[in-house]
Amino acid sequence: MKPKVSIGICVRNCESSLEETINSIIDQDFPHELMEVIFVDDGSEDGTLQVILDCASTIDMRVRIFHEEWRGLGPARNVVVSNASGKYIIWVDGDMTLPRDHVRKQVEFMDKNHKIGIAKAKYGMRSGENAVSFLENIVFVLYDCKEVSLNEKLPGTGGSIYRVNAIREVGGFDYRMKGVGEDQDAAYRVKAAGWLLDRSPTIFYEKRVDTWKKLWNKYSWYGYGDHDLFRKNRNIFSPYRMNPIAGFVAGALHTPEALRLTHRRSVFLLPFHFALKMTAWCFGFTKRAHDLSYNG
Repeated sequence: MKPKVSIGICVRNCESSLEETINSIIDQDFPHELMEVIFVDDGSEDGTLQVILDCASTIDMRVRIFHEEWRGLGPARNVVVSNASGKYIIWVDGDMTLPRDHVRKQVEFMDKNHKIGIAKAKYGMRSGENAVSFLENIVFVLYDCKEVSLNEKLPGTGGSIYRVNAIREVGGFDYRMKGVGEDQDAAYRVKAAGWLLDRSPTIFYEKRVDTWKKLWNKYSWYGYGDHDLFRKNRNIFSPYRMNPIAGFVAGALHTPEALRLTHRRSVFLLPFHFALKMTAWCFGFTKRAHDLSYNG
């Protein structure tokens, strides 16, 4: 029987969290004979590949494993797009876990909405988060609570379901985009091709970075990769809004809502949290511009 949905897992150096991710997929209440799991290990330097191999025998679904030297996110996601047998692809990152009904609700939503090319699930709150990971997650939860339009904030891949016909119609992901931004670029092109973007009625959980240093590294990497996205398509975002002052103001505006929702005093750190992220982003964005001018 042909799978109806392909679970695309593109990972690199996710040894510590990947087993929990895989177990949440195994626990799905959607018929397993209609699911396949496609792993792409993009040049991991830890034990990620071994975790995949060890867990593969416990997955009662069709499993395909691709291991390659590091090529980046765009090429890795295209491996999934090219090899998917399903009608849909659900993207799962190596630091995510899914509630038991995630796949079923995603597929049911897409089956009822034939004009939707991409649907994004909502972020859930994880228990036991420290202050840094809580602050990083609460903002995404607030966006979902306010139903921020996906036309305004293009969806990432994690927690999203793609209609295979839609992503193949636009030529898949840009293989030149090896860092971040490949998902926003793809979503923009899917939307431009006439497909709708929407939210689906389910959630997912993402394990966030838990130290200020990791937060800095993450957003400097985002800024570095977003420079290429901006050079390719200046309609996707404005870099002039990505600055520490704007970040501080945004954090301050989110603080009352976050306090009402969670009653955690750590929400008062949101302005500083945002300012740090935007400082790191600007550092990465500027570094990429410098590297290009130096090499060009």
